[in-house]
Amino acid sequence: MQDDSNEGNERAAEPKPREAGAAGDVAFSRRVPTGDNLPRDICDRCGFIHYVNPRIVVGSVVMHEGKFLLCRRSIEPRRGYWTLPAGFMEQGETTEDGARREAREEANADIALRDVLAIYNIPRIAQVQIMYRASLRTPHFSAGEESLEVGLFGWDDIPWNELAFPSVH
Repeated sequence: MQDDSNEGNERAAEPKPREAGAAGDVAFSRRVPTGDNLPRDICDRCGFIHYVNPRIVVGSVVMHEGKFLLCRRSIEPRRGYWTLPAGFMEQGETTEDGARREAREEANADIALRDVLAIYNIPRIAQVQIMYRASLRTPHFSAGEESLEVGLFGWDDIPWNELAFPSVH
């Protein structure tokens, strides 16, 4: 078995530009910390390691009477295109709480979550997307702040060529 550890073998990289910090100049350089195997931004002054991890997106495929709830985005990226109610998790919330919050924010919809429908790993944009199967608790919904309009669509009526993101297909 090959030893893949990098102990004592930090890879050097170009230092990042210096930034003025509260305690004076702060400079980060990209190298592999001891006991790790990936390059990280490390403070040259105090050794703080800045980890950049994937962002978690949560959302739901909401159905009501055999139709799907879609939101036309009022914000970038992909303003004007249709999507499912979904977005980035916030600090202190569960994935379920986040999915319900996104449905409220984007479609003023009160939803009941059933189960996890899908988990998408999208490394090229550093995202993990967790989508729930859901239904409307009441048939009331309207465009929220991040939506131009919302609607219920039968499968054959979904505007497939106007969907915002590949993961929504």
